[in-house]
Amino acid sequence: MCTGIRFTDNSGNMYFGRNLDWSCGYGQRVVITPTGWDPNSPFGAVPALKHPVYGMGIVAENTPLYFDCANDAGLAVAGLNFPGYAQYEPGPVEDKTNVCAWEFPLWVVANFSTVDEVEQALKSTAIVDHPINEQFPCSLLHWIIGDASRSIVVEYMADGMHVYHDDFDVLANQPTFAYHQENVRNYLSCTPEVAGPLTWRTAELSAFGSGSSMRGIPGDCYSPSRFVRVAYFNAHYPQKDTEAENVSRLFHTLGGVSMVDGAAKMGDGAYEITVYTGGMSTRTNTYFYNTYDNPAIVSVALADYDTTGTEIVQVA
Repeated sequence: MCTGIRFTDNSGNMYFGRNLDWSCGYGQRVVITPTGWDPNSPFGAVPALKHPVYGMGIVAENTPLYFDCANDAGLAVAGLNFPGYAQYEPGPVEDKTNVCAWEFPLWVVANFSTVDEVEQALKSTAIVDHPINEQFPCSLLHWIIGDASRSIVVEYMADGMHVYHDDFDVLANQPTFAYHQENVRNYLSCTPEVAGPLTWRTAELSAFGSGSSMRGIPGDCYSPSRFVRVAYFNAHYPQKDTEAENVSRLFHTLGGVSMVDGAAKMGDGAYEITVYTGGMSTRTNTYFYNTYDNPAIVSVALADYDTTGTEIVQVA
């Protein structure tokens, strides 16, 4: 399972990040793809890179498989698990831009600069179940895409493409985003305020302390619960000025929905953990991340690498 988030600082710079939750890692690293790299796009969806790309992922067949990534224009995307709902096309669709599921994040940030551009392109796009090789079948995902102005959620299901305006600027896992939108209405009474004081008959009542009006916000690891909790945090976190303050916000907010070993067992008997928390500051085009076993935050700045070269860079 996973959780994603987007917000801006007081100057309008976007911060965008996610938790990747699973029972193990995949050997993921920060991967930088320069504009001179020659794409391997089965249906030609990514003929070339208009923007350098940076984010977390792995490399297979000399191709970046991004879990989450951004470009130098300030557009970012993250894929989150969506089994039971995601269903891609079995093959290319005539008169559509056919994007393999594994290349969808790269397609977004290699070709476009804004969410508006992506949303327009999605009207004539099909997502295809065409694995890059036998080792890596296409993951069943949905995606949150954000820029400095807004975010959208993209879900491809049996009845085709669904694009939602994400006014919460967050995403979790299944069920559908439409469900999550409605479910949040169950928590309208939850606020950061201290409840009371008030009177019940002749009894004078006051709260024990802060958090009294948060009662009802779910604290478990279930996807609908994480969506509500991260949406609440994102809605009420005070807007900040500096990059350091906003990176702190990113990690504290996602820390509030992180997975702790032993808390939630998967179907195969393994426990989920937050393998890594990662995110982008579009203020400086820097990727920040930490891992379950090393909470120290590491930063990788796009400016420190050749963005016009021909070789993919995997940062150790």
